[in-house]
Amino acid sequence: MSASMKDKLAELRRNGEAGIASASTTSELHNVKASLIGRKGALTDILKDIQSLDASERPEIGSIANELKNRFAKLAEEREEAIQLASSAVSPDFDLTVPGIAPHGGALHPITQMRYDLDDAFRSLGFEIFQESEITSELYAFDNLNFPPDHPARESMDTYWIAGHDSGRGGDRLCLRPHLTGASVRYMQTRRPPYRFVYPGRVYRNETTDARHERAFFQYEALTVDREFPFSAGKVMVKSILDKVFGRDVPVRMRVGFFPFVEPGYEIDMGCLVCGGSGCSVCKHVGWIEIMPGGTPHPNVLAASGLDPAEYTGFYVNIGLDRLVMMRYGVDDVRLFHSADLRFLSQFK
Repeated sequence: MSASMKDKLAELRRNGEAGIASASTTSELHNVKASLIGRKGALTDILKDIQSLDASERPEIGSIANELKNRFAKLAEEREEAIQLASSAVSPDFDLTVPGIAPHGGALHPITQMRYDLDDAFRSLGFEIFQESEITSELYAFDNLNFPPDHPARESMDTYWIAGHDSGRGGDRLCLRPHLTGASVRYMQTRRPPYRFVYPGRVYRNETTDARHERAFFQYEALTVDREFPFSAGKVMVKSILDKVFGRDVPVRMRVGFFPFVEPGYEIDMGCLVCGGSGCSVCKHVGWIEIMPGGTPHPNVLAASGLDPAEYTGFYVNIGLDRLVMMRYGVDDVRLFHSADLRFLSQFK
C-alpha cells in the first residue's frame, strides 16, 4: 500500500510541476494551484487515504505529502512573479530594488507664501479675505478715492488704460488697477458696517523697473472701519502683523505723508532686515524701508462708500507685498521674484 501511495505522489509531483510551469496567466495558475493543493485538490484527496495505511507507514507518507504541498506553493509563487514580470513594461533586467531618482518637487512662489502667511495673520484678528477683478474704472481707481481731476496718476504715464475704453470719464473709462484701494470702496458699498477685511492682489503701474520697482507687482490692503477706532490701534495692528509674519520683533515707524484717500496720512516704514538697519542699497543706506501707506480713510472716501464721515472712522494700510518678501529672504532686487528663473526660485522650497 505504501509503494502505491508513493507512486501516486510521484506522479502528482510530475504532473503538478508541469501544470504550474505551463500556466501562462495568473488566472490559469490559480486554477492549477487549486486543483493541486486546494480544499478539493488532488493532494488533498490523497491525504484522505493516509488513514487507511499502516500506522508505521503514515509518518513517511505524511512527510512526503507535506513536502510536496510546500513545493507546489513555492513553484506557484515563483511562476506568478514570472508571469507578472513578463506582462510588465519594466525590463526583466531592471533591478527594482535599486533606489529611484526622486522627482523634482514643486513649491509655492515666495510671494504667494508671504500672502498666505498674511492671510493667516489677519484671519487671526478677525479679518475677511476679499478678491476682485484686475480691471477697474476711473471711478473706482481715482474718483471715489478723492484724487483731483488733474492728478498726474490719471495719466497714461502712470496708469495702463484699456484700449477702446480709454475715453470718457468715470465708470466708462477702464484701466488695469493701479492700486487696490478702489475696490475697498466697492466692498463697503455692497456690505454693511463695521468692516474688517484684507484685499490681496496684483496691480499695474507704467513705470521704469529697478531693484525696488516693477510694472506688475503685488499689494496687500487692509481696512477696518467702525464708529470708534483709535488711531494708535492701527500702529499696534501693523506691528503685530509684521512681528507674526517675520517671527521676531520688527521695528516700525510712521512718518507724515500725503495720499488723497487718507487724512491724516502716513508713510509706514519697517527696519531693513537685509542689512539689520546699518544701511544697504535696498533701504538706500538709511536703515529703513517704506512698505506701506496708511492712515484714516478720508471723509470723501467714506462718503463715496455710503457712510457718514461724522459717524465712522477707521484705519487703512496698503502693504507692498514684494518688499516684505525681499525683507524675509534678504534679496536686494525685486525683479528676481518676477523673473520666472527656476534657478532662483528653487531656493525657496
